[in-house]
Amino acid sequence: MSPLFKSALVLGLLSAVGPFAIDMFLPALPAIAESLGADIATTQGTISFYFMAFGLSQLIYGPLSDQIGRKAPLYIGLTLFIAGSLASALAPTITALIWARMLQGVGAAALMVVTRAIIRDQYTGYEATKLMSLIMLVFSVSPMFAPLSGAGLILVTGWRAIFVTMAIAGVIAALITMFLQPETLAKEHRVPISLKSMGQGARTLLRDPIFMGLTFIGAFCMGAFFVFIASASFVYAETFGLSPTQFSLAFMVNAMGFIGASQVAPNFLRRYGALRVISTGVLGYVAMIALLFGLTVSGLAGLWTTVACLIVSFAFVGLVIPTAMVAALDPHGEIAGLASSMGGTMQMIAGGLMTALAGLFFDGSPAPMIGAMLACSLMALALLIYVLPRARMAFAPQ
Repeated sequence: MSPLFKSALVLGLLSAVGPFAIDMFLPALPAIAESLGADIATTQGTISFYFMAFGLSQLIYGPLSDQIGRKAPLYIGLTLFIAGSLASALAPTITALIWARMLQGVGAAALMVVTRAIIRDQYTGYEATKLMSLIMLVFSVSPMFAPLSGAGLILVTGWRAIFVTMAIAGVIAALITMFLQPETLAKEHRVPISLKSMGQGARTLLRDPIFMGLTFIGAFCMGAFFVFIASASFVYAETFGLSPTQFSLAFMVNAMGFIGASQVAPNFLRRYGALRVISTGVLGYVAMIALLFGLTVSGLAGLWTTVACLIVSFAFVGLVIPTAMVAALDPHGEIAGLASSMGGTMQMIAGGLMTALAGLFFDGSPAPMIGAMLACSLMALALLIYVLPRARMAFAPQ
């Protein structure tokens, strides 16, 4: 087994814990709303507040991993994730469940931000994008199989067993960290945490228009996906009449476009350069989601039309997200932890806010969901237009 593939397997399994906590949960949303007597918008808060807690917590884990190494923050995050999972399983009210989900998000954040910093410790450019794409292939098991397993648990034991399963996944991830993931940040390269050094690093990043632009291009593409995650189970159940198991299958099919495109992104990066890949992804996503919105509001979008358009839409997103992540971090290796945490924080908060805003207009029909996704894609396009002339030299093909 090559070192790159071994890293992808280990980091992919660790990275899958956070998405697993979302995807396995999705088929249960209508059942949770009914069980806890909550409306749709409040139930969607179990996702949007998870995202926002996840995002804010990355500001802590990035600098912490720069100071004490990569493995210790992983243990801290997994402990919180397991505690949040068990609290979710026992939650008596929707409010308690939202708080428990936030604790889950605080813990899961470590797995996302630290694994990105580990990638940057070891690789840059094409190899980093290749590793990121292999990681996405590994954790693609989450959107492909987690909803199905969640739907199965609902039928057999009820929705609370889903969170017990998440806690078990957290324990497995801790064992993987302990025995399979080496420390990648040598002691001589660790940076003490100080407000001064963090402030200097943050100013460097906030003043870098390429870092900020690429980060928010990824954020709004990811935000569109978050809107879909929060709304799809209700849309597929109420508009198209799908059962939890049927929804899980539809969700799995929708995810295939993203997974497939993320695998070809490294080859496209090497051949065409980061900016062309990102530009193609954003433009394709805008065009496809605009087409789906037009079909939806005109009443021409049935189940299969919606699924087909979303497959293609998420394929374009699969080109954007891994490429934008790597391209944003590449020039900032000396503060990779801080850059990863700030970028992740901004992306997750933007996604969480878009999900919460979309929830205000959501009525169970497809149009508000697709409209919010279109708004996200247009904001990504506006940022691309801003970034493109400033980044041509930095990310031109070699």
